[in-house]
Amino acid sequence: MQRLNLPEYAFKIKKVDGEKKQIFDAIRKKYVVLQPEEWVRQNFAQFLIQEKDFPASLLVFEYSLRYNSLSKRGDIVVFGKDGAAKLIVECKAPGIKIKQEVFDQAAQYNMSLKLEYMIITNGMNHYCCKIDHLNNAYAFLNEIPFFHEL
Repeated sequence: MQRLNLPEYAFKIKKVDGEKKQIFDAIRKKYVVLQPEEWVRQNFAQFLIQEKDFPASLLVFEYSLRYNSLSKRGDIVVFGKDGAAKLIVECKAPGIKIKQEVFDQAAQYNMSLKLEYMIITNGMNHYCCKIDHLNNAYAFLNEIPFFHEL
């Protein structure tokens, strides 16, 4: 898979049916199909865990949420030790450019969750925002916070 703008992490990858690759998802405790977006999700989760001290047990992949009566899924949702959701991460494949529409989509998803932080990443570029729900706005942060800062 493509080298990302993240530290390198060790993953268990296997081939299925000769060509199809699967990666072991340590969060969901199973092998999943290795697509470009999944590669970003797995690497970014390890970044949060290993570099930003996020407890792996508080990360949930493909978290179900409702937006305008539609069922959607957050790529990664991080919960605090108090059990409340704190942060959502929207992962895109490395070849997908992160444009305003991507931020708007993630912000709309977050409207139902009302989380304080939102991260958008394609594995190459990472953007972290602090959400101001009172004014329906978000401000970009210079760095992704450590878990204890949430």
